[in-house]
Amino acid sequence: MKKSFLVILLLTSVIGFSQETISPFYRLGEASDNIETLIPLVKDALTTAGFNAIGEYHPENNKDLYVIAYTSDELIQLSQKFADRGLLAATLKVGFVNKDGNTTLSMLNPEYQFRAYIYEGYDNYALKFETISQKAIDALKPLGSSFKAFGGEEKKKKLYKYHYKMMMPYFTDPVELNEFSSFKEGLKTIRKNLEAGVGNTAKVYEIVDEEKQMAVFGVALYDADKGEGDFLPVIGEEHIAAMPYDIILQGPL
Repeated sequence: MKKSFLVILLLTSVIGFSQETISPFYRLGEASDNIETLIPLVKDALTTAGFNAIGEYHPENNKDLYVIAYTSDELIQLSQKFADRGLLAATLKVGFVNKDGNTTLSMLNPEYQFRAYIYEGYDNYALKFETISQKAIDALKPLGSSFKAFGGEEKKKKLYKYHYKMMMPYFTDPVELNEFSSFKEGLKTIRKNLEAGVGNTAKVYEIVDEEKQMAVFGVALYDADKGEGDFLPVIGEEHIAAMPYDIILQGPL
């Protein structure tokens, strides 16, 4: 029987807050500093807390928008325990939006991402995921003047059933983009296409484990008609910490 390797796309949806509900984002607050001044402060805070910045870019190629993707060895190893798309939970993000001389900082809620992607088996590792989540919040929270959840509400236990709107996929319904005869072939093809900018795309980050045959890529979408410049103004640029799009290459389960 032929084994196939799938490239799968999942989107971070805009929802989620309360004790039993959850939001996808935290707004850290607003600063009078520009993005360039804040970038090293954010990176230093993440490094001090044990995280690593693994990619960064200007969504829409817009100098007033910026995202830093980060992770940790601990988070990667924990996410790898879940063979089906678990590695998608390993990359967290910080967003910067500059407007009228002020920069708003936001972060993707780690617990939201963990619960969305690790919907089977999360409770078995809840304490470890919660510890990592709190570590990220504690690292970044001091950089803002306020701290507030935003992006809507959804019940924690039913997050995996959420979808943004009718006809759009659930977290349990990944979109299969392509199929390869081997992990090596898929990895080579994806890297080649991103390096060449096929479809006006670019690589923001990658996490690759060839032994476990898992690879996640953060992909910038620069196409003027279908990319970030088209849909971000619609969903709201304040949700910038959902970017970039994540795709996963994984072997048969």
